[in-house]
Amino acid sequence: MREARCGHRTLVTTMLDAQQVSPRALGELYAQRWQVELDLHAIKTILGMEVLRCQTPEMIEKELWTNLLAYNLIRVLMAEAAEQASLNLREISFKHTVQVTLSWVSLHRPQRRRTDIGMLCKMIAQCQVGKRPGRVEPRARKRRPKSFPWLKVPRPVAREQTRKTDYRQNPK
Repeated sequence: MREARCGHRTLVTTMLDAQQVSPRALGELYAQRWQVELDLHAIKTILGMEVLRCQTPEMIEKELWTNLLAYNLIRVLMAEAAEQASLNLREISFKHTVQVTLSWVSLHRPQRRRTDIGMLCKMIAQCQVGKRPGRVEPRARKRRPKSFPWLKVPRPVAREQTRKTDYRQNPK
């Protein structure tokens, strides 16, 4: 194991060759980790992939690939918008891009002109992400577990069991 002091942090790595990467480069790599966290958040939360809805392994695989395709198409739009506006790709909001693109597609479905795509890129580039150097977020779950037990049998079976036991919900 190798320890490297980077500013106020001590990073520990399992790299075998201590001379292969400088402590500064190791610190920059650690800072890029936040971008990976943001990308995973975008895939799971913004694209609605927190809970997979399909039930068979084949359909789950299709659902995963479809969401990743959508993610990559959005990133391509963001890259085009960033290039046209002379911005860094990370300065453009992923969520804003999704919202603007969905609105644009619903309004401009009949026309598919290149000038319209240029206008879309201008609208995407309008909402920039603020500068947040050294941002730190707690690693904790926001969602609390529900007080109800897990549904471990098919819903019709659970309904029948509920009817047999004369279960009634407590009115509030």
